[in-house]
Amino acid sequence: MSFDPYMVSLIAAAAVVTYLTRIGGYLMIMRMSRIPPRMEAALNAVPAAVLTTLAAPAFFDGSIAVKAGMLLALFIGWRFSHMLMLVAGWALVLLLRHFAGL
Repeated sequence: MSFDPYMVSLIAAAAVVTYLTRIGGYLMIMRMSRIPPRMEAALNAVPAAVLTTLAAPAFFDGSIAVKAGMLLALFIGWRFSHMLMLVAGWALVLLLRHFAGL
């Protein structure tokens, strides 16, 4: 493995941009006396957007076992605890992979 100055500078630039974006948002909100309703609505939508960004590729690119596990977790999550949702989805994926070869 060799030292690549281009890669190191790219990683450093990405770190600086990430830091500036995070600190910029913090400084912007700290200067406000109150958060406008539209900005509050946008901030409230961030967790759902992040979850969708993480789950959608796994669902559409995953195997049948992964899709079944995610659907089971979705239905269990509506009614029961999050821990039961995670365990049930995980267990279904393991069982389908082991016994059905999916």
